[in-house]
Amino acid sequence: MATIKQIAEMLGISNATVSRVLNHDPKLSVSEQTRAAIFKAAEETGYKKKKINPKIDNIALLYWVDEGEQLDNVFFETIRSEMLEQAKSRNMNVVPYDKGDGIEAISGDITAFIAIGWFDQAEVEHLRRITSNGVFVNSNPDESVFDSVQANQDSMMRQIVDYYVGKGHQQIGFIGGPDYDMTTRKPLMDVREWSFRQTMSYYNLLNEESIFIADGFTVKEGYRIGLDAINRLQDAMPTAFCVASDALAIGALQAFNEQKWEIPDRVSFFSIHDIGIAQYVSPPLTTFHIDISIICSSALDLLLERVLKDRTTTKSVYINGTPIFRKSC
Repeated sequence: MATIKQIAEMLGISNATVSRVLNHDPKLSVSEQTRAAIFKAAEETGYKKKKINPKIDNIALLYWVDEGEQLDNVFFETIRSEMLEQAKSRNMNVVPYDKGDGIEAISGDITAFIAIGWFDQAEVEHLRRITSNGVFVNSNPDESVFDSVQANQDSMMRQIVDYYVGKGHQQIGFIGGPDYDMTTRKPLMDVREWSFRQTMSYYNLLNEESIFIADGFTVKEGYRIGLDAINRLQDAMPTAFCVASDALAIGALQAFNEQKWEIPDRVSFFSIHDIGIAQYVSPPLTTFHIDISIICSSALDLLLERVLKDRTTTKSVYINGTPIFRKSC
């Protein structure tokens, strides 16, 4: 592959002239003959212009995730780590903030922000006053103002139900957790529960007795809900469970294993996230893999469009998952 210097030597002109032509410098005065010769030489020699990312300073990375059991936050922590690494490779200067810092700690002169986690109405209002150049990851509290990148959990839950029905299951349960109202902070139905209900209703298989909603998406809550399901349902136990997250599923598996339920012969489990430990629990967990690298690159692409191209129309990007079949179903 040729360099600018080699092309310049071939044509007997300066390196600067070749560089400015290939970079489409509108201020350069050069004959059309010379311009054509430069492009022809670049094509014939296989020259490829090096991509240089413009530096963008003062981007806030907001990590608004409650502290909990280490396993519960693996998904979000992986997103934060990957986002920082990708931003650095793109020549973007990121300033990290944690929920413990408080929303008021965010500088009023930030260029843009990436928000990971859950934000209430007051926090969103504060961000709106600072800038509209914001990308929310895994949520979007205001689609009229901000962009978002989210895992397509609605689709994943529908696919889990479809899979079970296709395998002949008629009694299918659900283990999930709550979403929250931005203003009142009161629990709301999470999109995964909504999708489960809609899909089960479509198949005329919905059974309210087989729906279990935990207080949060934690291993501890999954274990508690698992024991509750065993105690309440006994012989009426579903043959399969759709689980909203790996953390809940791992806790539920522990409860069912302790009570000597055969998995997957008597009851199957299928969840979402594919955190690292999912393949090592007993039995290994069938789950939807979510490509965190794609989530992060998509978020940064959206942010660059806002900052560099002044895009004002908002975008919501949904990242689909890939089912990873293991021995839990």
